[in-house]
Amino acid sequence: MNLQEFKDIFQQECKKNYIAYSEEDSEKLYKYMNLILEWNEKINVTAIKEEKEFIVKHFVDSLMLNFFLKEANSVLDIGTGAGFPGIPLKICHPEIEFTLIDSVNKKVRVLQDVIDKLNLKKIEALHIRAEELAKDLKYRESFDVVTTRAVSNLATITEYMVPFLKVGGMAICMKGPNIEQELKEAEKAIKLLGGRIEEIRKFHISNEFERNIILIRKVEKTDKKYPRGQGKPAKEPIK
Repeated sequence: MNLQEFKDIFQQECKKNYIAYSEEDSEKLYKYMNLILEWNEKINVTAIKEEKEFIVKHFVDSLMLNFFLKEANSVLDIGTGAGFPGIPLKICHPEIEFTLIDSVNKKVRVLQDVIDKLNLKKIEALHIRAEELAKDLKYRESFDVVTTRAVSNLATITEYMVPFLKVGGMAICMKGPNIEQELKEAEKAIKLLGGRIEEIRKFHISNEFERNIILIRKVEKTDKKYPRGQGKPAKEPIK
């Protein structure tokens, strides 16, 4: 796919979903897509290899969060993988400081290559687990927004997300369909961690798939014992 073909498809998909972007943004996203697909021939960083599907399921999906970053100065993306939603959001919001973390070192190396080649500023990619980073006072309760995309169940992932938020900050959990049971099971965890569900937004992205975005506002400080270590949030979710 050449640049003009990319721009035409990207413009069409963004128009359907009311996503604003600049010409420079689209050119950087095109370069980003090609870098990821090139890396993907060496190591598995994404299961999506067809370009149009990549545009819709990675870029448009990530950029649906544009609507929730209007007042953010700092964003943490947990379990970022190949950089979604963090890097597309960074490209479209150069003024916001981004931190991307992942527990798989080879993926972080790919992200660093992308950051360098796209000349992105005010962004860092760290190879670290969330429960380890949450002990660092530089990061704990310091972010306006924390994002995750299709990472674990809601009770587990909120234990990793909420401790990083300032009081008043927002956790944005990107989920697929059929979230009712997850929401019910996560009620106690969200409250115990100092959060409150503010809103749930449902999108059908270009008729391709359903995306539920769960917005959790942090209303109280989080007890220092959270997140628990040794994989307990996954093995023994708060109930």
